[in-house]
Amino acid sequence: MDAPELVALLTRRRVAVLTGAGMSTDSGIPDYRGPDSPPSNPMTIRQFTSDPAFRQRYWARNHVGWRHMDETLPNAGHRALAALEHTGVVTGLITQNVDLLHTKAGSRNVVNLHGTYAQVTCLQCGHTMSRSWLADQLEALNPGFVERAERLGGIAVAPDADATVADTDEFRYLDCPRCSGMLKPDIVYFGESVPKDRVAEAFSLVDAADALLVAGSSLTVFSGYRFVRHAAAKGIPVAIINRGPTRGDDLASVKVETGCSEMLALLADELSAISARL
Repeated sequence: MDAPELVALLTRRRVAVLTGAGMSTDSGIPDYRGPDSPPSNPMTIRQFTSDPAFRQRYWARNHVGWRHMDETLPNAGHRALAALEHTGVVTGLITQNVDLLHTKAGSRNVVNLHGTYAQVTCLQCGHTMSRSWLADQLEALNPGFVERAERLGGIAVAPDADATVADTDEFRYLDCPRCSGMLKPDIVYFGESVPKDRVAEAFSLVDAADALLVAGSSLTVFSGYRFVRHAAAKGIPVAIINRGPTRGDDLASVKVETGCSEMLALLADELSAISARL
């Protein structure tokens, strides 16, 4: 193991985990801010709600992107964290990702801080529906759109289930089937607040733990960084695994500069072996 300080920090401790987009890069989903990330300009909530052209572009791109995300599989890092939860080392997990890969890997106590790609909600009446149901409706309105987009090639899926699709001008999207209100993916957009009950649940996970492990997040966005600040203020040690600098480096007891998958797999093996010897 290349990080004995990390093992020493987490041994015999109940660990809460905070993950970001870097957690899913080995599953084929690029992150926003990693050293090798392409330029990205995610849509803001103001753009989405104020301009029908932005909504048309978003739904066209999401109509392609969500399918790729739905088919994406967990990597070794996701599986390692699920294994650590099953053995009682990890007590809960907060993820900034919307890709559901932690749940697919078998993690049970997961707070999806920014929502998930798999649900859609009406901003007017609150009606929710599955993204797969909406996909069928959008396909009926836009027959062959996905196939045409894929034939052009070069589709890249972003962490919010957006995809690179050039021609969106003719795409038809849907309003709420109950009240004709505006539909939106159940994802917290840039400029939008995380629901208070979800934030409270995440803080509770941190408070109940003996250590906080951050994996694959630059902590640039405050919605994740606040949990590192909270842990540090309470004297809960923080460990960070991430490629590149993070906003929380100065608050971390241990920082390991590497990718998540291999390091978490090694960490799971090491902590499991230690637990077996105790």
